[in-house]
Amino acid sequence: MQHKTLIAAAAAALVAAAMPAQAQSAKEFEELRAELKALRAELEQLKKGAATAKAPAGQASWGDRIEQLEIKAKDAVVGGDIGGSFRLPGSETSLRVYGHAEAQMIHDLKGTAPGDNFTNMMEQPLNGRDAGFAKGKTKLTAQSSRFGFESSTPTPLGTFNTKVEADFYAYCGSECNRNRLRLRHAYGEYAGFLIGQTWSTFMDLDDLPETVDFNGPIGSPFSRRMMIRYTYGDPKAGIKYTVALEDPEDGARMPNLVARYDHSFTWGAINVRGLWHEKRVGTVSKRGTGFGIGGSWKLTGDDLLMFQWARVNGDYDMMYGSWGYMVDDATGKLVFDKNDGLVLGWAHTFNGQLRGNVALGMNRSKGDQIFDNKRLSQLHVGLIYSPIKNIELGAEYIHGVRKTFDGDKGTMSRLDFMGRYSF
Repeated sequence: MQHKTLIAAAAAALVAAAMPAQAQSAKEFEELRAELKALRAELEQLKKGAATAKAPAGQASWGDRIEQLEIKAKDAVVGGDIGGSFRLPGSETSLRVYGHAEAQMIHDLKGTAPGDNFTNMMEQPLNGRDAGFAKGKTKLTAQSSRFGFESSTPTPLGTFNTKVEADFYAYCGSECNRNRLRLRHAYGEYAGFLIGQTWSTFMDLDDLPETVDFNGPIGSPFSRRMMIRYTYGDPKAGIKYTVALEDPEDGARMPNLVARYDHSFTWGAINVRGLWHEKRVGTVSKRGTGFGIGGSWKLTGDDLLMFQWARVNGDYDMMYGSWGYMVDDATGKLVFDKNDGLVLGWAHTFNGQLRGNVALGMNRSKGDQIFDNKRLSQLHVGLIYSPIKNIELGAEYIHGVRKTFDGDKGTMSRLDFMGRYSF
């Protein structure tokens, strides 16, 4: 009986040693470790009960076979716990590398806003004031290409997650080279806490329609901030409560305070958000607020409707299209641009390769006329086609209108084409 066991164990070891190193799932890797453990236990039992038993002639020694199995386990590329990831050798950490190489060709049919390759309705030239501006241009750029890393490490209290992401679209003056590395996200997340830089808690990313244009529809909160955030959720009930302290920028004494409530349903989702912030210039400061609501509705299996509305006083990052604030020269006090922003979107999936999006964004200022812009609107109509896996080709028409308090008007009409390879 012992000799039969010896032969069976030896055969199992030889088969395992002969298998080539290849990508494995976490389950397969654990089975490999269990097999190695069982083989060692079997060897100890054989040593105690049949110390004189010998392996067949020409067969590697027990020590060699166990060593081969250990090498296989050590060198195996093991699938990680998050999609598309792998286990770092010698650790329980899963790492995913991702990104895309993207090229865009932009052709203006009417109007060309300065200072940005992508849509910039805030500075769209006006027919009355800027009659001599250059009308129409073509631009090719790869600045929106990006790469990133995600990791996940299991702990007794849940997973510890990290993310670092960058692109090549560095904001600077219109005459500088924007092709520079720019940090987008860098944070760690554990037990409901997030510390680092990522999208502002006040931003409704879930209900922001997809666009080929890199900047997207005007009228939405759109900001990345350094923050300390805590989220409590009940997955069964579909609810999340979030509070965050976020970097106020511009030299303010107090961080921004954001509170948020999310509720998901079988038909879609809703959220409510509140913002408190302070702005400071020299010794002059002023406090402002913001409020937002957003949601989505799964109209059919292929159609999704999205909306978001927000009112923000005095913060240009928390309201795309706002001038934020400035000092009134006459009074020496801070004056806030008061904005209402609305974004409506419709996403339709035609099939597994083709999808389309329609997005309408609007920003209306109720502030002082020193901020110039009274109303900004922008319409996006686009298609994205995936001929093969990881390749996407996009085309979009964009129409925008800028109106000022003194009655001037500027119009933009543009075609935007995109090619993207994701990895």
